[in-house]
Amino acid sequence: MKSSVAKMGVGEVAERFGLATHVLRHWETVGLLDPARDRGGRRRYDHGHLFRVAVILQAKQAGLALDDIRDLLYADDPGVRRACLERHRDALRRRIAEAQTCLDLVECALGCDHDDFLTCPRFRGLVSAHVGGDALG
Repeated sequence: MKSSVAKMGVGEVAERFGLATHVLRHWETVGLLDPARDRGGRRRYDHGHLFRVAVILQAKQAGLALDDIRDLLYADDPGVRRACLERHRDALRRRIAEAQTCLDLVECALGCDHDDFLTCPRFRGLVSAHVGGDALG
């Protein structure tokens, strides 16, 4: 007996994941999904497709581009997958560091005792350090 999941259509899968159907169709177009077709040509998704959709969503949430996700899903060599993830990890670390610097500036401005944080030597020092020097002193 076949699972009812094997008979899920594009609308059911989209609803299950909170997506528009055109998103699943686009992912098929760019090579991320390859659902089976029934005799009427309608897409049919099984457990493997649902897992793949979940992986795609998690990878997108982590900031991976669709091309990178496709490369991860189809790479035959685990080393290729690892290298892609290492590059992405390094990029995420850079973005996190940049975001932390921005947060530090905002917190400094919010916690400043000066009437105008723009005149605060500590805030000015953080801004100068962020852009690389004392030129703004």
